[in-house]
Amino acid sequence: MNPFVGVSKQSLSVPQLLELIEQFGNESTVYFFRWYHQVSGFHKQLPKKNDFPMIEGQMFDREFELRWKYKSNGLYEVLLLSRAGEHSDFELVGNDWEIQDRNAYLYGSTETRFPNRFTFVDRNIAQRYFIDKQTATVRFIALTVT
Repeated sequence: MNPFVGVSKQSLSVPQLLELIEQFGNESTVYFFRWYHQVSGFHKQLPKKNDFPMIEGQMFDREFELRWKYKSNGLYEVLLLSRAGEHSDFELVGNDWEIQDRNAYLYGSTETRFPNRFTFVDRNIAQRYFIDKQTATVRFIALTVT
């Protein structure tokens, strides 16, 4: 296991981002999208071109979490948190990472703290901490499936 944290070498347009999302997606991938007015909840489907512009999104499975965030002019910045090693489209962030997998608690579908009910998938969702070995600081918390 070789943990990797990286950012996209360049900002991506929607077609480039969708191509990257398709490249990483598989049958166990879970997606979550955010707009200014709503969140999607957890889904098993890829985002569609007409879902953009979304302000943020993420996808994850056992090996990685990929996050994207709207920057400006229709471009997105992308972050990759992976336990499976480097990826050529991403620039390394930090030098030495340690990961720890932990349980995660999801609120029930009837939780009233959210304005709308979330949709959930039938997978167990956990957390993966990415810890900077030099400072022993948790820098990122990724979602993962168990």
